[in-house]
Amino acid sequence: MTDDAIPPGHIAETVTSLEMFACPEPARHAPTLPPGCRIERVVRPTVAFYRFLYDTVGEPWMWGGRRRWTDAALAEWIQDDRTEIWLLGVDGQPGGFAELDRRADDDVELSYFGLLPDFVGRRLGPLLLRTAVHRAWAGLPRRFWVHTCDLDHPAALGLYRREGFVPFRTHVEIVPDPRATGHIPPHVQPHRPILT
Repeated sequence: MTDDAIPPGHIAETVTSLEMFACPEPARHAPTLPPGCRIERVVRPTVAFYRFLYDTVGEPWMWGGRRRWTDAALAEWIQDDRTEIWLLGVDGQPGGFAELDRRADDDVELSYFGLLPDFVGRRLGPLLLRTAVHRAWAGLPRRFWVHTCDLDHPAALGLYRREGFVPFRTHVEIVPDPRATGHIPPHVQPHRPILT
């Protein structure tokens, strides 16, 4: 796709959707965590805390969608019992999170997953993802699925595949560029120009 096919203020992202239909053997039991690490569910998180997690984890990867939500809409979503926020704590501080969406009858979606920048590269991502897989299958869904895109961490797709997800669809989406809307600083991902 050429830049002239993308409207001003938008960006093209290649989205890959992945799924699994059974819990892989490594995730049948919660992983053993290193000393100082915990993964626990945050029940009915505050909007401010969720925004801290979402914004800090997602900014390098241009997560802009939830930044556009009102506080009321976000509270309704994250405080719903069908949304599970699993927090990785490292020595008493937030290290990352995984968000499970159980709104579909037979499916669970891993709607967001990632680490705060200070914790990337410390081999914590696979532990958090394996815990998310373990927790998702605790509810005995028909399918567990996730999508990622080429704006995400370069290792994301490989990690999902190693943990048992299988790609089932790839497509291109044209979405508002969160840098152009002011939701993400303009210096993020400078290799992708902001189209004006």
